[in-house]
Amino acid sequence: MKRTITLFTFVVVAVTMYAQTLETGKHSLVLDGITKAEVIKEKEAIPYPSIREDDVFWSRRVWRVVDLRERLNYPLYYPTQVMQSRKSFVQTLVTAVENGSLKAYGTEDDEFTSELSIDDVRKRFDAEGRKVTRQKLDGSGDTSYYVAGEFSWGDVQELLVKEVWYFDKHLSQMFVRIIGICPIRVYTEDLNVADDDETISEQLKKQLFWIYYPDARKILANTPCYIGDNEISHYSFDDLFLQRRFSSYITAISNNQDYRKVSSYTRNAKEAMLESERLKEEIFTFESELWEY
Repeated sequence: MKRTITLFTFVVVAVTMYAQTLETGKHSLVLDGITKAEVIKEKEAIPYPSIREDDVFWSRRVWRVVDLRERLNYPLYYPTQVMQSRKSFVQTLVTAVENGSLKAYGTEDDEFTSELSIDDVRKRFDAEGRKVTRQKLDGSGDTSYYVAGEFSWGDVQELLVKEVWYFDKHLSQMFVRIIGICPIRVYTEDLNVADDDETISEQLKKQLFWIYYPDARKILANTPCYIGDNEISHYSFDDLFLQRRFSSYITAISNNQDYRKVSSYTRNAKEAMLESERLKEEIFTFESELWEY
């Protein structure tokens, strides 16, 4: 009995280590470089300026999409493979959810009303582990073992960002605060046509989970973000968002019509992009029109 328990424990530990290896990669046994990266680990998220409700003269909610395939957004997208020295933005979020330092929220709305477990996140990635049963080599029967699922990091090609733009009359300045970010998986799925052997591939988009950005800032401030071709980077993901070093387009803005999306009242992609630019210009124009000369 004791031997059986020991063997069972060994199998569980081995499977766990194997799964962790798939997710985090192997750890270097030597100093893979010339110095240890310690600067980012000591950084703190720059605190936001305090806000009094009475000082908020005007505010609007804005939803925008960050296309990670654009060159300016590459620092958020890469690496798409598991590396021990670097992590992409979405890899950082999933790791934080996995170790319990960050909560993931459901995508049925963008108001953070339901919480997701790491198993829920895996399911949305189609990265669930599975049990495999095969015949033993000696033919004496079947044996079963667990195969850990793998995340397709390259499929996460967009981010949906929810933010609030507001004018602080005390400071006489326009500010923006990111409220939440939702990674979007873009993938293809084969569809069988009825009464036909032909298979059609359809591109699908799936919102994976929401994170509440203020809760993620400490984690993101301690995760390096590589901008340009210099490996010695003192920028973090939080710096990137705080300095607005990303490209995006507006998909919706708060209004009196159920926060309708731009796509609901434009006829094609060109009109949607023009409307997105108009809404962006409208926000910046509002601030300048408050001044009297």
